[in-house]
Amino acid sequence: RGGEEEEEVEEGWHQLYPGHIPTSPLQKALLAAGSAVMALYNPYRHDMVAVLGETTGCLALPNLRDKMKNHPEGYRILQERPRIRLSTLDMARLRGLPDGSLGREYVRFLEDNKVSPDTRMPPKFVDDEELAYVIQRYREVHDLMHTLLGMPTNMLGEVVVKWFEAVQTGLPMCVLGAAFGPVRLSARKLQVLATELVPWAIRSGLNASCILNVYYEQRWEQPVESLREEIGIFPPP
Repeated sequence: RGGEEEEEVEEGWHQLYPGHIPTSPLQKALLAAGSAVMALYNPYRHDMVAVLGETTGCLALPNLRDKMKNHPEGYRILQERPRIRLSTLDMARLRGLPDGSLGREYVRFLEDNKVSPDTRMPPKFVDDEELAYVIQRYREVHDLMHTLLGMPTNMLGEVVVKWFEAVQTGLPMCVLGAAFGPVRLSARKLQVLATELVPWAIRSGLNASCILNVYYEQRWEQPVESLREEIGIFPPP
């Protein structure tokens, strides 16, 4: 019986997907605390933000997964597991789409802000293969949220997107970023944030359907304004 118990323990700690690092609850707590400190000190440490999201998303991720399973488009995404990376995007085709379409504006956002979808960290500390895909999908549609919300990648834009994502996803990492991100902003930007942008982001987040239930790769030709209206995002102020 002792040998069987040892085998069960070993089975519980095997790698669930490429790059997976099994961790105990205590290890997750330590990783969460350390990554939170580093992310608050330097919000552009995307690796620390990623670790924080994975180690604190134990309640939010299953909820997001259930929302996807209960929605026809979200369920298809879970089954087909699409990825948004340079290797899966036809950048030339997207550049050739009409101005105002999702694909054209997404590429414009990437080029204007000098960012790449390939910089999104793969999950490591999520102890469920399906939930690991959910957080991967969230990361890969983050730049699409910037595009739909009309927000740049500066600190003000990131804080606004985090408020929207915090309401939408319930991920503690998003809540932390939304709450503490503004400390680095100037008084003028804080006033704009508090009086215009945050109220709009919260209203949009509450009104919008789940952002993970949109198969963006099949919506490139759709006008951004049309997709905003379909999802329930109010026009940017």
